[in-house]
Amino acid sequence: MSVQLSDTIVAPVTGAIGREGMAGQLARFRRDPLGMLGLVLVVLIVLAAVFADVLTSYAPAAIDVKARLGEPTLAHLLGTDQLGRDVFSRVLYGGRIALEVAFLCLGVSLVVGMALGMLAGYGPRWLDNTLILAFDALRSFPTIMLALAVVTLVGPSLETIMAIIIVIQIPGYARITRTSTLSLKTNEFILAERSLGAGMGRVLAVHVLPNVIGPLLILVSMDVPVVVTIEAGLSFLGLGVRPPTPSWGSILNDGYAFIRNTPWLVVAGGVPLVLTTLGFTFLGEALRDIFDPKLRRD
Repeated sequence: MSVQLSDTIVAPVTGAIGREGMAGQLARFRRDPLGMLGLVLVVLIVLAAVFADVLTSYAPAAIDVKARLGEPTLAHLLGTDQLGRDVFSRVLYGGRIALEVAFLCLGVSLVVGMALGMLAGYGPRWLDNTLILAFDALRSFPTIMLALAVVTLVGPSLETIMAIIIVIQIPGYARITRTSTLSLKTNEFILAERSLGAGMGRVLAVHVLPNVIGPLLILVSMDVPVVVTIEAGLSFLGLGVRPPTPSWGSILNDGYAFIRNTPWLVVAGGVPLVLTTLGFTFLGEALRDIFDPKLRRD
């Protein structure tokens, strides 16, 4: 009898979305022009980064001093920089660096943040208070100031940037997960599962996790341009990716230094940042409107 009660209560919450519901959500997404535009931009940006070595025949660090600060041509679609390097290839490979940093950092931040957030929401009160204090302490530091301080002490490198971003992003995901866990832990299906002898690990992995991961994935998609901007900003200041590794921030820095000679470097470094921000923001907002009933637009 108790097994039937558990199955009856748990199944509606943790069950997969039916085919009709999924079809309706996909149809609703296709009717959102900004969502479709965001999806197209994201797909193009990801494909350009993945197939960078196919889309250009120039190495991003290859120097040709004779062709320095050249105008866009068929051979160099975005011109060349002050060292004669092909800007188009540097933009493509810089996108690969930016997306690699964003996906790896947000993936680690999401996993760690969800684990800590579920422990805080479901665990004892003293653990919740301790973790909340740690989250608030980390979030009290201004992001850029913390990044500048750490990079100045440790030294600029890609690994340092990734560590800073992970530490900065974890408290946000943990707090959202904690709030969702607190609202779920007193629900009937959780109480029924606990009455059957389920431990904390099973409750969190089987029943809490599927109910909190959806909104977090949408939030991650909207945080991608934030992480890309942090990486580009530190590289622009010379505290991020080290030369000759291409980065959108370093391309912008070169463009600022040589803007009187050619405007193409600024354009080449700025446009990808704008498109990435618009693409992931539009996509995340469209997904949020679809999967969040309170924000769904008819």
